Amino acid sequence: MKASRTTKCVLTLAFLAIVFVEGAVQTALELGHGDAPHVLQLFTRVPNAANLRAFETRLEKGSWSIRWTRPATQYARYLLMRDLGAKAIQGTGDWLFYRPAVDFAVQPWPDTKSNVNTADEALAAIVDFRNALAARGIALLVVIAPNKSSIYPDELSARARGNEAAVHAHSGAFMERLGQAGVPLVDLFALFTAARAGGNDPGCYLAHDTHWSPAGMRLAAQAVAERVLAEDWASAGARQYEERAVAAPREGDLLRMVDAPRIARHFAPRMVAYAQVIDVTTAAPYDDDPASPILVLGDSFLRIYQQDEPGAAGFVSHLARNLRQPVASIVNDGGASTLVRQELARRPELLQGKRLVIWEFVERDLRFGTEGWQHVALPEVSPTPS
Repeated sequence: MKASRTTKCVLTLAFLAIVFVEGAVQTALELGHGDAPHVLQLFTRVPNAANLRAFETRLEKGSWSIRWTRPATQYARYLLMRDLGAKAIQGTGDWLFYRPAVDFAVQPWPDTKSNVNTADEALAAIVDFRNALAARGIALLVVIAPNKSSIYPDELSARARGNEAAVHAHSGAFMERLGQAGVPLVDLFALFTAARAGGNDPGCYLAHDTHWSPAGMRLAAQAVAERVLAEDWASAGARQYEERAVAAPREGDLLRMVDAPRIARHFAPRMVAYAQVIDVTTAAPYDDDPASPILVLGDSFLRIYQQDEPGAAGFVSHLARNLRQPVASIVNDGGASTLVRQELARRPELLQGKRLVIWEFVERDLRFGTEGWQHVALPEVSPTPS
């Protein structure tokens, strides 16, 4: 019994020593950098939930011991269990998938345990936006960008090999509700499934990234342009564009999310071929025109290749090339559910002269969209001066 008590005392003292050393070293490092000790926030801020969460987050990110031990722990977990952490999942070969996207597919939706029905909220927000635009004589076309795991379930798990059909029960049911509400949309799930059929898969998504590949993006841009012209929302313009071939190695965003250089070395960057859109008249890369009758709203699926490397090679540029006219756009990474509409509400002049709004958002945002699916009132558009 005495030995047991002695062991407990030793362990308790060891634990307290570790806590003291961690705190003392952390405080010394912060003072050495000219910063106030982080622990003082416990006494200078109201101890509510938001402040305590912020304290915990900063403590985790700033801790010297975590920064020292985490890389080795991460690498060991990857070698032993192929565990990439909270953001990524390794599929077959070196294919990587975004964990929240997979969660959206496999977890119940709407969530019966929650008081919030994001399916109803999303539908209400989209229909409300459609009606607000219609009151201004503007049509709405919805484009849901599939999660990579929906289109490539066979690369997520070997057990799905032989299945080239899209796995998107939640999104499929939601698209049916959109159709019943009279909201026009382009079905990219069917488009990409058809592209994979017959053994001629163009590779619609990047292996190490959450986003579509240049080939998948171009298929989507062409399909949306064809729908726009078929519905007579716009006529083909007279602007001439040509393509400039560009190739460069690309590191996927999923590797950046994992944030573990030793793990990243297991996944060599892949060479990606882009088609940059060039305005023949100016010989310059494609540029938006705020006065265009078409406005495009979207998230990082519109940002990739367009606003990052190589530039003017993304969905917006290729949509314009197919329509033979420039468009206007608002792009917000991760914010297509609500943030793009809020920005539009702050810039109502963009609606002046518009005939069509194309609204793209990624499939998983039906549940996980930043700021949810809020109602956003659109200001009245001032009449054009005569």
